[in-house]
Amino acid sequence: MLLSDVVTASAAVAATRSRTAKAGTIAELLRAAGPDEVRPVTAWLSGEVRQGRLGVGWRTLSRLGGSPADSPSLTVAAVDGALAELAGTTGAGSAARRDAVLTSLLAAATADEQQFLIRLIGGELRQGALEGVVLDAVATAADVPAASVRRAFMLSGRLDATAAAALAGGVEALGAVRLEVGRPVRPMLASPGSSLDAALADLGPDVTVEFKLDGARIQVHRDGDEVRVWTRTLREVTDGVPELVERVRALPCTTAVLDGETLALDDDGRPRAFQDTMSRFGSLPDDRATDEVLLSPFFFDLLHLDGRDLLDEPLHVRLDALALLLADDEHAALRMPGVRSPGPDEAAGVLDGALSAGHEGVVVKALDAPYAAGRRGKAWQKVKPVHTLDLVVIGAEWGYGRRTGKLSNIHLGARDPDGGPPVMVGKTFKGMTDELLEWQTRTFPEHAAEHTEWGVQLRPELVVEIALDGAQRSTRYPGGVALRFARVLRYRPDKTAAEADTVDTIRAMLG
Repeated sequence: MLLSDVVTASAAVAATRSRTAKAGTIAELLRAAGPDEVRPVTAWLSGEVRQGRLGVGWRTLSRLGGSPADSPSLTVAAVDGALAELAGTTGAGSAARRDAVLTSLLAAATADEQQFLIRLIGGELRQGALEGVVLDAVATAADVPAASVRRAFMLSGRLDATAAAALAGGVEALGAVRLEVGRPVRPMLASPGSSLDAALADLGPDVTVEFKLDGARIQVHRDGDEVRVWTRTLREVTDGVPELVERVRALPCTTAVLDGETLALDDDGRPRAFQDTMSRFGSLPDDRATDEVLLSPFFFDLLHLDGRDLLDEPLHVRLDALALLLADDEHAALRMPGVRSPGPDEAAGVLDGALSAGHEGVVVKALDAPYAAGRRGKAWQKVKPVHTLDLVVIGAEWGYGRRTGKLSNIHLGARDPDGGPPVMVGKTFKGMTDELLEWQTRTFPEHAAEHTEWGVQLRPELVVEIALDGAQRSTRYPGGVALRFARVLRYRPDKTAAEADTVDTIRAMLG
């Protein structure tokens, strides 16, 4: 298969807003791909390279563009091989060797292929083929149930490997994908609930109501004495959280996969600032070094225990197993606070207790639900007293007055559920401290797609949590909806743009 076939399909996917049309185009290409071409083609159409980090930046890519070829000749295999060579080039002289590989690759590419490769390698290939669209395409191309594809992807965490299995071995190959201790599972997500009463009415009496902490999602795997920790984006952070490793290594089991949250607590047991927790996982707007801050884990689910997979068991079975694992007084504090099958008054008491302790709210979970990893369904609903949304920053304007010289008024985009670019739903500079303004001014140029007189347009990479008083209909913004009294709470380095709230979520707030 030629690279030009992939480029043509990518352009067709980007040109339509129809999810069905996108999936159909990708499915047709996957059916035409050879066995060794499925994995790279799948990765590229989801905007990624399957080799991971290539060690190539935008400055290098823009410098090496050069004159394009007159006609297409590059094959998928040749391009994938060049990307593998880039990823494997390290040590002394590696920059020059990378330059040589890139120069040769781009010189063999047509103008359209060059643009595709530059955007792909630079992480800028946004053609509207979100994971869900590609998974639908894989199911169509392999003529297998979409549920089988999604489950295999949930367990493997690799979209390209899932596609290869589906097209090579069908349902049988997909069914052979199992949970493996030491390989992270995509986390189950909660949908926003409008209120506690509404969540209870929706899910019925057979629920558990648990604290919603203002912390970081973690998934912890233990195999004997080996303990590994991942974030919600499946980034491994084991080496940076030795206290969590120690707590899990002390549990009375041999193998386990635990799901939960972690956060930093003060001497009174109340949550410290979100930035203190997230500083243990990477850079934050204030760049504070908080190595002395200890993290406390709170587990709310158990996916595997001593050889037994629990993913498909209803929640009440998983909670029973978790309760037994954490039954000793030494480990009881690791359990997320909550109440099973509460009445309305008792459920309200859990919410009041969570808020009084300084936490965000509660999560209401159906006790009969299996673990639907990677999906934001209705079986888990988070309830907070303040409306918040995770949105993508797509631009920022230069400020005035005390904000002169600072990038301040940010443009907010909601995720398009059909895979298009973020849909603008408002602007705000409210809630920004001087420290945050300095960080935005310093950081935003690193994510700039275009510099303008009024500010910068940003690649959709940064997620910010916004508090708001509701939504209103608007003819000003393309989605027909705008935020009311939006204000910045914090940036979310633990979330990707693919995890941002959709414009449909905001439209639902109109009532």
